[in-house]
Amino acid sequence: MFSLNEIIQYDNEGLCKISEIVEKDFAGAKAKFYVLTPINKDSLTIFVPVNNKKQTQKMRKILTPKEIEDLIDNIKDDDLIWINDDNERKQTYKQIIHSGDRKNIIKLIRTLYLHKKEQIKNGKKLHMSDEEILKNATRLLHEEFSHVLNIEPEEVAPFISEHIKVKEKINV
Repeated sequence: MFSLNEIIQYDNEGLCKISEIVEKDFAGAKAKFYVLTPINKDSLTIFVPVNNKKQTQKMRKILTPKEIEDLIDNIKDDDLIWINDDNERKQTYKQIIHSGDRKNIIKLIRTLYLHKKEQIKNGKKLHMSDEEILKNATRLLHEEFSHVLNIEPEEVAPFISEHIKVKEKINV
């Protein structure tokens, strides 16, 4: 169960505030709904039936600062998830984003970022679908991290880099 005014991660929309919990008449029956307002899109309202498990599973608690730190601490150099087949890659990467698994989302971002660097080095571009997935995954992760850590979204990547550098110095 979620609470009124709680900030949550909702599917592909990103961070949302539970602005209301209401009871509405729907198809002749009364049902209770979470009313979600994306924090970066005031004009959008999402109604999620409280008793619809498929829809409420898309609602996830946001991470704590400690959980974010642990995620960053566990980024490994070999944690790449590149898939050669374009269609399979697109489907798998979309599933990763919709799963909300931040560890896999970080792996996805890292994989696409490194592939993009390699493509640029070879005078090529990243596939448009890969670029869109990278953009969406980065937006979701940076939005959550910036909210939890109380920093600007553009400060998230430098924060992660700095955290990794400090960790590497300690482990040397």
